[in-house]
Amino acid sequence: MSTPPTYPFRSRREIHSGQPKVYSDAPNEDVTPTPSDPTPTPVRGTASPAHASHDASDARLSRQSTPAVSQADPTPTPIQGVSAVTPARSSVSESEQRGEHPAWKPTDAASETTGMRSRRIASERRAARKRKRRRRIRSFFVIVLVLGLVGGASYFAYSQLMNSSTVASDDYPGPGTTDILVTIDDQATGREIGQKLYEAGVVRSVGAFVRQYEKNSAARSINPGTYRFKLQMSAADALAVLLDPKNRVDLTVTVLAGERMSVIKKRIVEVMDVSDAEVEQAFANTAAIGLPAEAGGNVEGWLHIGEYKVEEDDTPTSVVARMVAATVEELDKLGVPAADRETVLIKASIVEGEMGTNSKYMPMVARVIDNRLADTEGGETKGVLGMDSTTLYGVGKEGGLPTQADLDADNPYNTRLHAGLPPTPINQPSLEAIKAVLKPADGDWLYFVTVDLNTGDTLFASNAADHEKNKEKLVEYCKTHTDQCSPQS
Repeated sequence: MSTPPTYPFRSRREIHSGQPKVYSDAPNEDVTPTPSDPTPTPVRGTASPAHASHDASDARLSRQSTPAVSQADPTPTPIQGVSAVTPARSSVSESEQRGEHPAWKPTDAASETTGMRSRRIASERRAARKRKRRRRIRSFFVIVLVLGLVGGASYFAYSQLMNSSTVASDDYPGPGTTDILVTIDDQATGREIGQKLYEAGVVRSVGAFVRQYEKNSAARSINPGTYRFKLQMSAADALAVLLDPKNRVDLTVTVLAGERMSVIKKRIVEVMDVSDAEVEQAFANTAAIGLPAEAGGNVEGWLHIGEYKVEEDDTPTSVVARMVAATVEELDKLGVPAADRETVLIKASIVEGEMGTNSKYMPMVARVIDNRLADTEGGETKGVLGMDSTTLYGVGKEGGLPTQADLDADNPYNTRLHAGLPPTPINQPSLEAIKAVLKPADGDWLYFVTVDLNTGDTLFASNAADHEKNKEKLVEYCKTHTDQCSPQS
């Protein structure tokens, strides 16, 4: 057995546990015995052979924990040559003497070393820096998100404001006025459809329709054919017409109130898929279509309002014949003598052209026509009707206000230059217009002017002075509705 060192052996944990380091043979007087264990620990190398195994265990435990010494037990005398670091414990306890295994419990773990404490502090600092960095990153993304939301909301508000302004300037508010048929060609683009609707007076601009077309994916499935629209519709409503199959009138030739014969001829060509020449021949064959002699060979005004289904064996001649026959039948039901048919249709077409769908004023306009025709001797009008609708018809225009050149154009339909009625009707009059002519309102009016082209509000006057005052209201209206009041080219 090797000779123990001249100073007590201490483990590394004990050296750094805060206990004083003793390297001399002098006793350690700073060690205070505790009351937990009165038995001193035998010094290495002095244990008896009978208790060698127990002493080995005691030595291991002494390196892991500091045994306590009872206050009642005096401090043991250190063995010569060995420095007493901790109080000794009796090598054999009472329990061992009874043959029982000693129940030794190590004391609390030793406090951490300086190196461990430095590593822990450094680790905590790194964790704190990471938390701070994460907080900064989260704050950055929160700020970016908030700025994005604010920017998005601002852009949306701005775009809505701009869109509202744009829609107000290039789109009709709707829902439209008189019916009109428009044929959409096969494989037509959104812009081509918009152009056709704009030319027909359905939408206010091509751009307004294109915007609606591009927003709706279903618009790509629009089928070609003839559709029933209204004049001055909103672009959204016009697109809705095209997306509803019920609005298609294919294989049906429709005649609408106020339409001219030239429009109906084109429709027959499109629906029946025939040539212009075939249609012109049908209209020229007055005997085949049953046109009465009083019409003077002109079919204008004699095409009855309605829908005409085209059968497989139909021709343009047979279809036009059904239209003329329906007009004759209607006039007969109203009791119109054959000699008066043409005159009634001419007056009714003028009423239709002036009032359109505003049937409220039709009987009053019919009275103005009669009063002007009768005002030939010394009156203000001298038998001149002065109607814009007839003047526009004479120059081939379908709407708007006539230009000065239109008013100066010398043709049989310029009722500002020529007294009396024009030679033929100027459109296909509705039943309401015909009834207004047959029963006009009572009044001495010689003038009338529509002062609101949206609502159709119309003012009537019996003399020129009052009429000029009424016209001032139209001038004020046109200041804010220049597009409606601008003459059409």
